[in-house]
Amino acid sequence: MAGTELFSMLAAASLLFGYILGSIPFGLILTRLAGLGDVRAIGSGNIGATNVLRTGNKKLAAATLLLDMLKGTVAVLIAARYGENAAIAAGFGAFIGHLFPVWIGFRGGKGVATYLGILLGLAWQGALVFAAAWIITALLTRYSSLSALVASVIVPIALYVRGDYPIAMLFAVLTVIVFIKHRANIARLLNGTESRIGAKG
Repeated sequence: MAGTELFSMLAAASLLFGYILGSIPFGLILTRLAGLGDVRAIGSGNIGATNVLRTGNKKLAAATLLLDMLKGTVAVLIAARYGENAAIAAGFGAFIGHLFPVWIGFRGGKGVATYLGILLGLAWQGALVFAAAWIITALLTRYSSLSALVASVIVPIALYVRGDYPIAMLFAVLTVIVFIKHRANIARLLNGTESRIGAKG
């Protein structure tokens, strides 16, 4: 088998593996197991941790955040055994899986926690940058969406400055997707109707 074919097959397998892990809808699973119904019926209708928090259950929201992060991290770390390119492909697959999970009609979350988990697996220093930017923005504004947007802009720049060019390119693409998925949030931020952290929906 030619090297190029092997490389392509490895990339495709890593992408698929990442997608399968990323598509597990932990927010929906946890809220149903807790007897809180379908999280998609409240707030933003999202399956992510921020919307789970609107149920009033902080522990469940924290668990959702952790699991949505870890599925990205695990995908990257397992695929990394076959090289950086495989890890990057698995990370991208996990991100897309979270956004468009096959199990629930391709209507998933907005990818922020999984973005952070992938970052943790590929470049943990970048994860620290993301966390710092998110926390500072959240403390100043109490807007989860704005915090995520600010942090996701800073991350690829920081990675590029460090010389992690392939990873920086990946996160530049993921950041664009994050902005697209947050377009409704951006509109609400501009007109002052966006929900703040901790608000029940």
